Amino acid sequence: MSENTATPPAAEPMVRIEGLWSVFGKGDEAFAVHQDLDLSVQRGEMLSLVGGSGTGKTVLLRQMLGLARPARGSVTVLGRPAAEMGGEGAAARVGMLFQHGALFSAFNVLDNIAFALREQGTLPASLVRDAAMVKLQMVGLKPEHASRMPADLSGGMVKRVALARALIMDPPLLLLDEPTAGLDPSSSDDFCALLRELHAALGLTVVMVTHDLDTLFALSTRVAVLAEKKVIVTGAPREVARFPHPFIEHFFQGERGQRAMAPLEAS
Repeated sequence: MSENTATPPAAEPMVRIEGLWSVFGKGDEAFAVHQDLDLSVQRGEMLSLVGGSGTGKTVLLRQMLGLARPARGSVTVLGRPAAEMGGEGAAARVGMLFQHGALFSAFNVLDNIAFALREQGTLPASLVRDAAMVKLQMVGLKPEHASRMPADLSGGMVKRVALARALIMDPPLLLLDEPTAGLDPSSSDDFCALLRELHAALGLTVVMVTHDLDTLFALSTRVAVLAEKKVIVTGAPREVARFPHPFIEHFFQGERGQRAMAPLEAS
């Protein structure tokens, strides 16, 4: 009896971007932010996107959400064209945490969290409320916070409510735009710890845009650097930090970068 030595097929990436062109404007005023950009995001990883101003990091998140259409190339999420993400059921596939939370100011905390689930109109109000309360406590907030309005929340609490809202439909893919922006160092550390816990507990795949080196090193399993209108390198944070390129040398090897990497080097 012969032994089967066939190599099992590689798992399909959670996100696959091939030959992407992101173009803005028309005619002579048209300009490309991305040209022939390729990127894959594997299931279960936490990938950070970094790059200088104008390199289209948030545009890339919008492409994954289907909120922007490529001029050329393809963006596939969970095996389907990202353009379909804007349709029904999108919140069950991708959750999005916006930079400043983007909470609905007229809704209280519980109604913000429950929004996507309630909009489906398929579950009883009591079940929607219970699900929102579970997510509220999952992100480290207390039941008494449910009735508060966004204006009454601290910056860290806004981030947690926004995260709970992004997770209400249990999506396998979570997109984060500057998740620790505006937080003090202690709140930032706490939020990073929460994201690590949820990533492990829920088996999430995370794509994150960040300028914060402490957040990048605390969370990233892999980093992708955007420059020259494409992804110039991907790899583990410390590997990418050694890649010879002016932006990388400035970003990772400057005073802030050296300070953020010091604990890793010591370990």
